[in-house]
Amino acid sequence: MTIKKSAHHNQHIINQHVYIMFTIMDNEGEVKMVDEPSPDYTYTYADYLEWKFEERIELFKGKIFKLAKPNAKHQVIAGNIYLELRTFLDKHSCAVFITPFDVRLPVKNRKGDNEITTVVQPDICVVCDNNKIDKRGCCGAPDLVVEILSPGNSQKEVQLKFELYEEAGVKEYWIINPVEENMVVFILNENGEFGGCKMYAGKTISPHFIKDLTIDVRGIFKN
Repeated sequence: MTIKKSAHHNQHIINQHVYIMFTIMDNEGEVKMVDEPSPDYTYTYADYLEWKFEERIELFKGKIFKLAKPNAKHQVIAGNIYLELRTFLDKHSCAVFITPFDVRLPVKNRKGDNEITTVVQPDICVVCDNNKIDKRGCCGAPDLVVEILSPGNSQKEVQLKFELYEEAGVKEYWIINPVEENMVVFILNENGEFGGCKMYAGKTISPHFIKDLTIDVRGIFKN
């Protein structure tokens, strides 16, 4: 698996594999750099819980992806969307969460820590089934996932997340482009696939599964 990394990451190449250096805090509170675990190994949520990396990471089918640090505009957009959703959902059974928040995506109901190989941290997600929420985050597909693109996102990473959310059964998926100030929306169809996408720019949007909520797309990009 080839992963595009931004230039500021420390890295070295051994036997044609790119190893990324992670920052960890040891038991005495000292910060040090360590090698990335083997890229040839398939990791699980149990492994994920043991790591003490200061960097935020995700697991895509057992492979490690290092999350890009969000910039100021990214944070503003996330905050605006979260506020819109939280204000409306306060009187509803659905709950909205903002990153960092672990979402475990089990395959075929295999929910053991040693069986789950995908753990993501969406920028925002909405969960309407309270049984999926526990003290560690969410186990199962959220109803809505919102991802805000960052300069550090590779095309392959974006494609992988699309496939993961579709496979998991996420009902609605928003991809926000801060540069173009627009958003693309995918709705899961009866066949369990994301249907034709719809782009919103300078319009209002209503989440497919939340009745009576309307969001001004232009407003989410304002400071």
